[in-house]
Amino acid sequence: MKEVHLIVVGKLKEKNILELENDYLKRVKNFSVYIHEVKSGNDDVNQEGLLVEKKIYSLKKSDPKVYLLSEWGEIQTSQEFSNRLYLCFENSDQVFFLIGGAAGHAQNILSLNHEKISMGKMTYPHKLARLLFVEQLYRAETIRLGHPYHK
Repeated sequence: MKEVHLIVVGKLKEKNILELENDYLKRVKNFSVYIHEVKSGNDDVNQEGLLVEKKIYSLKKSDPKVYLLSEWGEIQTSQEFSNRLYLCFENSDQVFFLIGGAAGHAQNILSLNHEKISMGKMTYPHKLARLLFVEQLYRAETIRLGHPYHK
């Protein structure tokens, strides 16, 4: 089965947001979604970067596509995101998405030359960005299947 790995800096503690996130995760049927939390470095972005890089290398099976969620990334519609995700699945069994900490992505992560995508021009708290992204994964699947959820 195809895998999406969302690696996030920091732990999500809000019970209500976790419940919403889990609801979307249960709805996704055509690929597996794994969320990996790495410890926040309390603004030590370099420490966070090392933990994120270590997590990627511990999980990767082949040559997965890696995307940074970044305010400087490419803005796309949900349809474009769905197309991109499924195109990645044609070339790899794994796709990684990274959400950095409050200070952003570390230089070691930025220097790996991963593609950047943006969830829009607004800035969101990390816990909400994570929830919105998980919802977009479910939406991407419904778009692909022609399900009416996206309308």
